[in-house]
Amino acid sequence: MGLVLDTLEHAVWVRKQAGVIDLTGLVHHTDAGSQYTSFAFTQRLIDAGVDGSVGSVGDAYDNALAESQIGAYKTELIRPEGPWRDVELETLNWVHWFNHERTHGSIHDLTPVEIETAYYASRNRLQPTG
Repeated sequence: MGLVLDTLEHAVWVRKQAGVIDLTGLVHHTDAGSQYTSFAFTQRLIDAGVDGSVGSVGDAYDNALAESQIGAYKTELIRPEGPWRDVELETLNWVHWFNHERTHGSIHDLTPVEIETAYYASRNRLQPTG
């Protein structure tokens, strides 16, 4: 459970460091694992202003995006490059590369970080003042 909460805390912290305070509209989609349905995790989502979404039990299509991500991870990193003594460190490096450097055709050849930054910038411009 600690790793799951730590990961959520890190995601919230990173966005705060980037000036994103209001996480309204952000959805955290998971499978129905006990760590994601626990009171502590659910309460932390509520405290952060994040909407929780839990997939149907036994429905692989319900979590297709996450399954696709895991497939990319295995195809691009694990099979061609592994095994390692420090798979956790290599995974962190891959996630950073995937989010900050790898462009994605489905989002106009931008990185996920560029899209997220543009989203929050446009949302902040639309906020009423005063």
